[in-house]
Amino acid sequence: MSIEESTLALAGVFQAAELVRSVARQGLVDQTPFESSLYSILQVNADSIVAVYGELSGLKCGLIALSRQLQRNDPTPESRKREMEAMRYALGAILLERKLSKRSDVLSRLGEGIEDIRAFAETRSVAHPEVVTQMARLYSNTLSTFDYRIQVSGEPRYLENTSNADKVRALLLAGVRSAVLWRQKGGTRLQLLFSRGKILRATQQFLEQINVVDRIIHPPRE
Repeated sequence: MSIEESTLALAGVFQAAELVRSVARQGLVDQTPFESSLYSILQVNADSIVAVYGELSGLKCGLIALSRQLQRNDPTPESRKREMEAMRYALGAILLERKLSKRSDVLSRLGEGIEDIRAFAETRSVAHPEVVTQMARLYSNTLSTFDYRIQVSGEPRYLENTSNADKVRALLLAGVRSAVLWRQKGGTRLQLLFSRGKILRATQQFLEQINVVDRIIHPPRE
């Protein structure tokens, strides 16, 4: 276990949180991180942390969101509100992971449900509406049964849309999945308080790696 591994998993938590906020507030979701987050739900025997999300660039949204949370250098009220909402969803996912760890019955149902979705998704995109609906239903039938529930704030016209509601629940499931991974890789709430500098440095290093690859694949025009 290393700070780098736990940082990537934590970025997965914040990516899901940021995407939940985007769907709830704007009715929109960036497809690349959305697919990476959903993909992570179905990875049970991945060779590495990066493999859980497909590739490192699939966590770019989460790394940026985590970096913003750690730096907190944007003074605008709108930005503060955005960061606070994302932080609330991320901490909610971490709290649900703690509750899940004490419920072997729910863990068993989650495992069975994920295997069913894996089989269903073999011939479909992970972001196919029917796959997303099954993920949302699994979240509702398992994690939503706890006494603590993540309350999502947003525009009613977006949240009342069935497709958006499914995306939100599927992303909350992805957030808890990343929280499980974060805990497995040594992540703790004390680490969030006392190792912020180390986490930020790791986050910035990963973002630079992504940017280097982007410059190679898409070199600037002369």
